[in-house]
Amino acid sequence: MYDTSSLKVPPLADIPEPVGYKILLALPPVQEKKGSILLPDQMKDKEGFASITGYVVKIGPDAYRDPSRYPTGPWCSVGDWVMFRSYSGTRFKMGDQIFILVNDDTVDGVVPDPAKVERS
Repeated sequence: MYDTSSLKVPPLADIPEPVGYKILLALPPVQEKKGSILLPDQMKDKEGFASITGYVVKIGPDAYRDPSRYPTGPWCSVGDWVMFRSYSGTRFKMGDQIFILVNDDTVDGVVPDPAKVERS
């Protein structure tokens, strides 16, 4: 399982509560290097903005509640690493940690190790 110690998540009480069917994800930090090449800050910002993996921090009260849309139950739970559509959601920063709020149906899959998933 992926080491979450690189995430800089503030205390849960300080983090906004997702409303409705939203899911709050913490984005993993962008790697400083790609192979042996040191990425410039502008490229790291671009990579961070286009991120496709996140750590589920909180789930809104209405997420996955509609049995006609989710007959087998929730697609993810707090503590999962998930894949989602690039450039989706509302991004914001608290301290050094970047978060994103996405709709429950934006989650495309649960991944055991986000370090092995690259956007192509």
